[in-house]
Amino acid sequence: MKLNVRVVAAFIVGAALAGSIATAAITPTTGTLKACADNRTQALFLSTTGTCASSRTLVEIGGNGMNTKAISSLVTPSVVSISVTASSGSGTGSGSIYKSNSTSSYIITNNHVVNTSGAAATIKVELSNGDQYTAKIVGQDPGYDIAVLQIQMGNLPAVTLGDSSKVSVGDPVLAIGSPLGLASTVTSGIISALNRPVSTGTGDAQSYVNAIQTDAAINPGNSGGALIDSQGRIIGVNSAIATLSSGSASGSIGLGFSIPINEAKRVIDEIIATGKSTRPVLGVYFDPTYTAGGAKISRLSANEGAEKAGIPVGAIIRSIDGFKIVDTDTAIVRIRSYKPGAVVTIVADLPTGGSKTFKVTLGSAPSI
Repeated sequence: MKLNVRVVAAFIVGAALAGSIATAAITPTTGTLKACADNRTQALFLSTTGTCASSRTLVEIGGNGMNTKAISSLVTPSVVSISVTASSGSGTGSGSIYKSNSTSSYIITNNHVVNTSGAAATIKVELSNGDQYTAKIVGQDPGYDIAVLQIQMGNLPAVTLGDSSKVSVGDPVLAIGSPLGLASTVTSGIISALNRPVSTGTGDAQSYVNAIQTDAAINPGNSGGALIDSQGRIIGVNSAIATLSSGSASGSIGLGFSIPINEAKRVIDEIIATGKSTRPVLGVYFDPTYTAGGAKISRLSANEGAEKAGIPVGAIIRSIDGFKIVDTDTAIVRIRSYKPGAVVTIVADLPTGGSKTFKVTLGSAPSI
């Protein structure tokens, strides 16, 4: 029997009503990450030199296994809780400290955590030690479900960035965040699948993610939190969970989805630099009524990549850089995984019969 599932944002709303939910990996390596454990508090600090002060003990993280206790201690101070209060409602989510200087820090999270449909909102960031700070939104990208916040507090421990292009199915991971408002919650699992086309939201707030799938428990409130690899590096931003369509939104059923950090990083860095972000453009409109497999082009955008490459109206895209395209969402997600200006190989069935391979240079457009 086929189970019908739906994907919802892993975000908890209505903080005053406990448990009320409206909507809601890791590189195999033989290398190790060196850290210093404080002899009194056992807190971990990265060691860039491989040595520690006399008050700390050198420990190694990584290797052939995953030291969940050590990694949890190392990374948890870099993950924060986020609360949003607006006239339209309230909610809680999670975030990670991305950059920090002497006076301020940037926090990354999901757009749906801080999106309040135009209503003025108060956003609070709570650190792992319980300290709270008012945050401002630096920029938002609904298409990638990414937002960047800033707080006026510096010298905070930023999360170490990993490489999501090098993760493999079966790699161990930790999910760190604040499910149901429970700060600094750590769950463990593996990478269950890669390149999952996931779409959440509707209209201008609809996102398309080429997601990492994990069975590490992700629950409402985990949105914006960190997916961590065996060396304590962030490889994904936790974003959504699947639930059985026969029931209401619920907790984890072992199907969680995370935005790959490589995909998120481009958007994050653009927002920090300019307050805005861009997206790659193929230059086509897809036929929403077509369901026979692949993605059918209904019309072209003038002077964009698809038209310049000679792809005709009525063509059906079958693969992009070797990835099979089964429907329109898969095509959109695949294109969104690239940078503007990237050259992609598209195989399409022609309306006149047969198939043809096209080399397309993706354009650029402001994100919604």
